[in-house]
Amino acid sequence: MDNSPTNLSRAAMNTVAYSDVFDYPLTALEIHRYLAGIRTSVEAVNQALEDDRLFVRIGDYFTLPGREEIVSIRKQREARSRELMPRAIQYGRILGALPYIRMVALTGSLAVLNVSSVVDFDYMLVTARGRLWTARAFALAFNRLTRLQGYTLCPNLIISESALEWPQHDLYSARELCQMVLITGKEVFFRLMRANPWVGVFLPNAFMNSDSIPRQDKAPMLQNILELPLRGNLGNHLEAWELNRKIARFTRQHGYGEETIFNADICQGNFDHHRSWTYEALEKRLARFEFQFPLPLGEG
Repeated sequence: MDNSPTNLSRAAMNTVAYSDVFDYPLTALEIHRYLAGIRTSVEAVNQALEDDRLFVRIGDYFTLPGREEIVSIRKQREARSRELMPRAIQYGRILGALPYIRMVALTGSLAVLNVSSVVDFDYMLVTARGRLWTARAFALAFNRLTRLQGYTLCPNLIISESALEWPQHDLYSARELCQMVLITGKEVFFRLMRANPWVGVFLPNAFMNSDSIPRQDKAPMLQNILELPLRGNLGNHLEAWELNRKIARFTRQHGYGEETIFNADICQGNFDHHRSWTYEALEKRLARFEFQFPLPLGEG
């Protein structure tokens, strides 16, 4: 897509509307970072925002017309999120030291400092090959301890190092990958980014250049010790047992279907169909916005 004024306006509208689904107004820098499908400069985005006047500006934030109240919502949520972030990072580091967990990243609303009343810490985990379900079991065991402190850990996306190339190529997945906050596993994170160059098609200004890969993080000594007895046949049997019993359980759970993936290399438990819900809400906003503030047809 070219960066003509009309296309730039449409891309900005899509970007602001997408975040509006989550009651999350954006700054000009954030609009540039998450601008859908157009590689351009911050200056060009600033100029488009000033010229178009499609949005309402309150301080540093831009919203859809009639949605000015979400500026105060963002500020309140951000203050709450900053209080929770140190604990979420601390828990993430502990997760990263558990057996077979090679990368931990904070995802969801806390990753963008937009926590609402429900406080769950969402994480993406990357595990060693052939040990995803064993790693998940250790993570859930740790979650039992954190729940005693009033915090629930939700490793709702777990993949092995064999499945770094993400199968779904869409804006939702691109936003999730670019918004997550890395906690442990730099080397694996850069391999994850390099395995998914398609993200740059959807978010060309946010996609990270991962040509330069740092040295691999040194595995914690305790992690190596705990993994030692599980590296042979015993570990293989335990992995297969955990995989089979959990998949049998999940396939009977309400919400199982299009947005859930369970196999040896991927555990994605999106039983609430969050992707579909996001797109439906986005389409409604775009339709209403276009009806009230139609843009001229442009090329591209």
